[in-house]
Amino acid sequence: MLKLIQKARRLWLPLVLSSLLFVTAGCSSAPPAPSSSALTGPSALSTGYIQLEQGNTRAGQDFGAWVTQTAKGIVKDAYVRDEDKLGVVITPQVDPKEVKSLAKSLVAGFQKNFPNRDLKVLVYAPDKELILTANYDRLSNRIQYQAS
Repeated sequence: MLKLIQKARRLWLPLVLSSLLFVTAGCSSAPPAPSSSALTGPSALSTGYIQLEQGNTRAGQDFGAWVTQTAKGIVKDAYVRDEDKLGVVITPQVDPKEVKSLAKSLVAGFQKNFPNRDLKVLVYAPDKELILTANYDRLSNRIQYQAS
């Protein structure tokens, strides 16, 4: 039974990541971001977790909100700074072996929404400790990973 659950989980996360990449590539714009009161309202305070501002530009705010909404169960929170840095806080359900493929999918979606620039994706553990940085170089079209 345990092996069946592990096998299902190994199949589930890549499927969700692929879906995230597919949907991200197909979307030219993100849905409207929640209001700031929705991010810091009473329900957020009662759970003991307050989401970060999801972007310092409107496009960044929209993309950060979209990533969080689309990747429920995988990404707990996301933010975009200066339209070239994406930070995500993953949920405890993400296996450490799957963090790199998640970062790769996020880079691909981020690049589709913010083309023609070098990008950085920062992946944080649920306790908000940085665990991986993915640097995308647009000229070489390559991603360099740096574990923390």
